[in-house]
Amino acid sequence: MKKIFSYNADINKNAYMNWRTNNHEPIHNMNVIAEGYFESAILLAECCLKDNSDKKADGIIFPMLFSINHGIELYEKSICWSLNILLGNNSSFKENHDIRGIWLTTKQKIKKFGFGIGHEESEFNNMIMNLESYLDELSKTIMGDDINKAYYNIDFSRYPMNNHKEYHFYLKTYENVVVDLENFVLVFKDIKDCLSCLSGYYYGLVFESWQTND
Repeated sequence: MKKIFSYNADINKNAYMNWRTNNHEPIHNMNVIAEGYFESAILLAECCLKDNSDKKADGIIFPMLFSINHGIELYEKSICWSLNILLGNNSSFKENHDIRGIWLTTKQKIKKFGFGIGHEESEFNNMIMNLESYLDELSKTIMGDDINKAYYNIDFSRYPMNNHKEYHFYLKTYENVVVDLENFVLVFKDIKDCLSCLSGYYYGLVFESWQTND
């Protein structure tokens, strides 16, 4: 077998893993990888919308949802890390996968840092509407009546059971559990734009502060 990590003679048939990333910018690198997870999920959804006659979406919806949730997690942790630097905190981000909890912590830091001229709180609240709606929906869906289940059920798209050997929500019912792919694309494009904008903005301020200190 030819090695996976190897060149193709055609440059357009190669994927360069360290072309967009930078050895000395971990926050930037998180943003790059987050964008990749979002783009892969959206591309797969758009592919299914063009032709789903073979019902491929029923299988690949799981990696699609995993990619979206992991992309959200990376963006949130990137934003949180940048804000901790800007606020003078000696920490980076919460090391768990509770994307709603991470967002609530990050949102508090955004408000603490302030919005500045031309970045009003009302604009921010409009920007995050779809993000917060999705996080609320996801949490209610995966935790059921037990708020403590939100943490260990986040792996619903990776495994059919949680680490307590309990089936996830889509295996607990005989009713169809479905995802509207057109809505998937619309909502997650908006969420990606929102998080990409926030992560780029705060990391830009961090980068400026480094240059000023130099």
